[in-house]
Amino acid sequence: MRIERFLLDSERLHPRKTALIVGDLRLSYSALAGMARLLDRRLRMLGVQRADRVVIFLDSSAEAVASIFATAMAGAVFCIVHPSTKADKLAFILSDCSAKAIITQRSLSAVARDACARAPSVVARIEVDSDTPDLVLPDVRTYSAGGVESGAGIDVDLAMIIYTSGSTGFPKGVMMTHRNVDAASASIIEYLENTADDVILNVLPLSFDYGLYQVLMGLRVGATVILEPSFAFPYLILQKLRDERVTGFPIVPTMVAILLRMRGWKPGSLPALRYITNTAAALPPAHIARLQALCPTTRIFSMYGLTECKRCTYLPPEALARHPDSVGIAIPNTEVYVVDDQGQRVGPGVVGELVVRGPHVMQGYWGRPDETARKLRPGPHPWERVLYTGDLFKTDEQGFLYFVGRTDDILKTRGEKVSPKEIENVLYALDGVKEAAVVGVPDPLLGTALRAVLVLDSASSLSAADVVAHCSARLEDFMVPKQIEFRSSLPKTDSGKIMRSALQAEALAGHAASGAA
Repeated sequence: MRIERFLLDSERLHPRKTALIVGDLRLSYSALAGMARLLDRRLRMLGVQRADRVVIFLDSSAEAVASIFATAMAGAVFCIVHPSTKADKLAFILSDCSAKAIITQRSLSAVARDACARAPSVVARIEVDSDTPDLVLPDVRTYSAGGVESGAGIDVDLAMIIYTSGSTGFPKGVMMTHRNVDAASASIIEYLENTADDVILNVLPLSFDYGLYQVLMGLRVGATVILEPSFAFPYLILQKLRDERVTGFPIVPTMVAILLRMRGWKPGSLPALRYITNTAAALPPAHIARLQALCPTTRIFSMYGLTECKRCTYLPPEALARHPDSVGIAIPNTEVYVVDDQGQRVGPGVVGELVVRGPHVMQGYWGRPDETARKLRPGPHPWERVLYTGDLFKTDEQGFLYFVGRTDDILKTRGEKVSPKEIENVLYALDGVKEAAVVGVPDPLLGTALRAVLVLDSASSLSAADVVAHCSARLEDFMVPKQIEFRSSLPKTDSGKIMRSALQAEALAGHAASGAA
């Protein structure tokens, strides 16, 4: 099934039902589909054709959701970019995927213009709140069902490119077909038992595939999806959970740590909440126990996934008490297993790399055949390639999986993947920085806090505030280091390469020692 059918089929079944809630705006399936049709026509008028790439550079909004489906209707490929992305990185993404168009908003127009000036492939720029004044109309208006809604392609066509941090310091685009998205969403819907009766509250950015799939899955089953732009006011989130009788709540550990500190959350105060899902990092067992005490009738799903296949494991809630540290078993229609350095499967208790088989595995990295070949390798059958995740796992005697660590330098903070190299590149652009390394330190709120360890030129008088301000102007919010440390030197190999791994081990040892103290 192609992505646009998720919305159009639900519109046919539930035309007047509320599809999307954003602030005070409530859109029916008919109205949301109408918005998508209007944007589809606009894209086609501007020359967007089948397989062209369209970058969506918007806040979490109705326009962003409509843009996803409009791009699919046009037969094009969407790429969602976080609204805090700065011009340099946006220009890189636009050029890397040879984007034909960008959809943005007035408040982001300066960044978009700057980036587009450096991306000659972009020939169309739409500001949804300036160029399309008729885009959001009252629900009472009947939208025309005219225009091309299908036939724009088939399900093996590319649907989206999601940019994720790479160990080289440059983001890489994960290519997903409509069939990949169809398979991933269907599998997750199956074990979560989503239906049209669900009300899903999403506070995660749409550029994060965890947040994106809340929209895709919710609209596919005819549910109501609530978009909240941020988690800045957790009391308001709790109120919305109660007032809207939310049934599904996707979270990351950072959010749980904040919510559990709130006094207004009483046991049993969210009786409609059917399930909570968690991914990005494991929830501490103590947090799981407190969550369950506050929501005694709510099912809690611990999950693991990566952008290259969306989701690959989940822990059935009934197994949570027996295996609280596990990320579970393979999701439906997926096979996962652990292999050694020679690619041979290993037995229980043996640490190795996790491999994923399934119809949701990516097609590769856009324009990066060498990196694709390292991740997608021949599988057990001659007709397939399987995904080598780069993550170290082990299984127990019952087949439950346990995350052990990563084989690369990628860190996760606030649920987002972060490349230390990308941050280090920005740090080196600051006058006065001689050497730089970025490591991760365990943090109860962020999961991992980013620490920049710097050596300055002898004449430099840079302060920690100077470093943070420099990074804030050039990096997404979640990539700005929370800790700045100055040193006279950094550990190096015989060849002079900075030993980030030694600094990382030192940071972890220091954290453990402080905890013991």
